[in-house]
Amino acid sequence: MLVANDPETLDPRYATDSVGLRATRLVHAGLVRLDPDTLAPVPYVARALTWLDPLTLRVDLREDVRFHSGAPVRARDVVATLRAFASPAVASRHARVVEAIADAREEGDRTVLVHLSRPHATLLTDLELPILRADEAASPPDPAGGLDGLGPYSVLSFTRGEVRLAPADGGALPRPAHALTLRTVHDENARALRLEAGRADVSLNLVSPPLLPALAAQPGLAVTARPGSNLTYVVIEEERAPLGDARVRRALSLAIDRATLCASLLGGRARPASGLIAPAHWARVEAPPLAFDPAAARELLAQAGTRQAHLTLLASTERLRGDVARVIAQELGDVGVGVEVVPLELGTMIARLNAGDFDLAVLQLPEMTEPNVLRWFLHGSSVPPAGANRGRVQDPLLDALLDLGEVARDTGQRREIYARVEAREREEMHWLPLWYEDQVAVTSERARAFAPSAEGRWLSFASIP
Repeated sequence: MLVANDPETLDPRYATDSVGLRATRLVHAGLVRLDPDTLAPVPYVARALTWLDPLTLRVDLREDVRFHSGAPVRARDVVATLRAFASPAVASRHARVVEAIADAREEGDRTVLVHLSRPHATLLTDLELPILRADEAASPPDPAGGLDGLGPYSVLSFTRGEVRLAPADGGALPRPAHALTLRTVHDENARALRLEAGRADVSLNLVSPPLLPALAAQPGLAVTARPGSNLTYVVIEEERAPLGDARVRRALSLAIDRATLCASLLGGRARPASGLIAPAHWARVEAPPLAFDPAAARELLAQAGTRQAHLTLLASTERLRGDVARVIAQELGDVGVGVEVVPLELGTMIARLNAGDFDLAVLQLPEMTEPNVLRWFLHGSSVPPAGANRGRVQDPLLDALLDLGEVARDTGQRREIYARVEAREREEMHWLPLWYEDQVAVTSERARAFAPSAEGRWLSFASIP
């Protein structure tokens, strides 16, 4: 499989980049995993999960799952893992995921009782965290991926440009039929040439739409796509005039022709967004498409007293993202908002976003698996460095809804709460939702069965015959 960057680490306690996160989920397994279509949590290393009361979850473990070393998974491994992720000494980058857990204790070898400090609706999704062996859970960082795992693969080697994974026995999934190599190729044209030459079997979301027809025409290659759940959007820094005015933000939204952008630059492999949550997601409530109406945009700008505003729009240096940003800038210019596109490397862009040194930026929300992630990006308490509310949104009604979504456990109730979140967002336009991009895979003949999940993970490698 081709990837665009080397993983930062293969230690699941610290992996946060997309390649590292997805690679570690091949090597390790959690109590739950996410349904590849709806992204709802389903048992994985756990056999059953039962709520005893609003603050207590009983976890019963499978008896047929073993670590790669052959050691059976026990309740003590789960308890040690949850404590390690929460420990300041370990300093896991995922510590916030377990912050609502007050305690976890063993009830025999195969049962764990998890006690919450407060109602927390997302616990089941949070328990996707990889389970580590008890004696390794709090060990020093292991970036080479040597920690014992429960996933379908083990790490053979990790060198610059290459991660080699071997099929593993006894894990939470049956032993895969094939070994897997992750090959880092930074340049898009080089990736396309490797696929054409038969030197790669899979590329996921790494070839831009204009190149896909040529690859699909090559003997032995196929291009397949499925609807994705990852939202592309424009974040707005609301502390910078005139962007604190909701009329201006709604005008910017009305100026963007999402349908044409999806059909042209994205080659029809994206769906215009009507909100924040993708259509297939369990929390989604149907809503009308976001309108494209330049005349209404000009009228709103006039009402707000904004004429000939000049803004900056940050964008990735990737060619497709730059093209998207330039078209959006042109469309905003057509309604009287001058926009300068500023292409930046990812690290520089993140630094400017966190510092509030921007007006607008085109971003993608990766792995929209649980709608509670919106709290991290939109709640008033999550302004950097406390979170990723880079637009400095301060909306008490939205905060109250996001707080309710974090504690309500009933799925129907949570769906209603997030419908109200979506309605509030359509009024205020703190973000400008653009589209949900498809998960687009280019595959060789022998990897034809590869099918990514809605958020783009790779677990289906384990089931390729």
